[in-house]
This record gives sequence, structure tokens and C-alpha cells, in this order.
Amino acid sequence: MLTILLQCDGFWAWPWPLILAFLLGALLGWLLKGMFGNEEENTEQIDYKSKYFATKKELDNCNANAKALGEKSFETLAITPEKKKNKTKKEVKTPEVIIAEPPSKKDDLTKVEGIGPKIQGLLNDAGIYTFKQLSNTALEKLKQILEDAGPQFRMHKPLTWAQQAKLAAEGKWEELKKWQNELKGGL
Repeated sequence: MLTILLQCDGFWAWPWPLILAFLLGALLGWLLKGMFGNEEENTEQIDYKSKYFATKKELDNCNANAKALGEKSFETLAITPEKKKNKTKKEVKTPEVIIAEPPSKKDDLTKVEGIGPKIQGLLNDAGIYTFKQLSNTALEKLKQILEDAGPQFRMHKPLTWAQQAKLAAEGKWEELKKWQNELKGGL
């Protein structure tokens, strides 16, 4: 049949090789995607696992802080139903939420290599205003702040931000400058 199609004269003589090439290309692409196309699914699954463990760690930290303050843990509050004191009335207790207000004096976090004005805004939105707060912030939380901000911030690596902030909080500006001269983009 192929020889008959290729022997055609006139208008239909030239489209057949193009149609066959297209069909072979589509078939080859489909086969190659089946063999090599699963990498994206695996990386997405890994991302969800790392986000889950980061969130679980943050919840555990919150529970530890709540226990230190003498309050019930969040798991206990979510699972344990309130006891009825009176059958006609239900008393519902809501946990108190402590909202940290920004300090009166904010540090210029852009002095940390790798932090610009936009990232400083993200950190401020997350409740980080001072060098001391930044130095006490876990690397996973900093990465999560950047991840949540969108793709334009994912390329930034906060690996040394806490150490730089610690030097700044302690007033070791000369040592910080010396170290920053060795760094490129905070790395």
C-alpha cells in the first residue's frame, strides 16, 4: 500500500510522506514519554512529602510552645470534645491566640547578603522584623516563606541568612562585612 501511495502523481503525491512522518513522530513521542515522563510526578510527590514533614514539624513546635505556656496542645483541642456542664447550655472555650506585634524598632534586613527589599517585605509579613528574629528562624521556615511567595522567589537560597543575622544582632559588623565579601547572593 505504501508503494501505491508513493507512486501517486499530482496533488496527493507530496502530503503522504508528511502525514507518515507526523504519525511516526507522534508515536515515538508517546513511547518516549511513557518511558521517561514520570520524573515530574516523582518530584511532585517528594515536594508534598517535604511540605508535610515541614508542616508537621511546625505543628510540633507550636505544641511545644503551647505546653511551655501551660495551654493545651492543638491536637488535644482538635480531638477532645468539650465537656457539657449543663445539658441545656454548651460552654465552648476558644483558645487564646497570641499575635506578635511588630517591634517598635525594625532592623534593616537588607543588610543581610541575599535579602532585598521584596524579601524583607515577605519576612516582615511572616513576623520577622529584627536580626535576632531572623537568626532564630529555622531554615525550613525561611524556605517555606520563599516557596509560598511564588516562583520568582524560589531561586533564593537562605542558607546563611540566620548566621549573618546573628552577627548583625551581636553588632559584629566588621566580621559580617568580611564574610559577605566572600559570599555571592547569600551563599
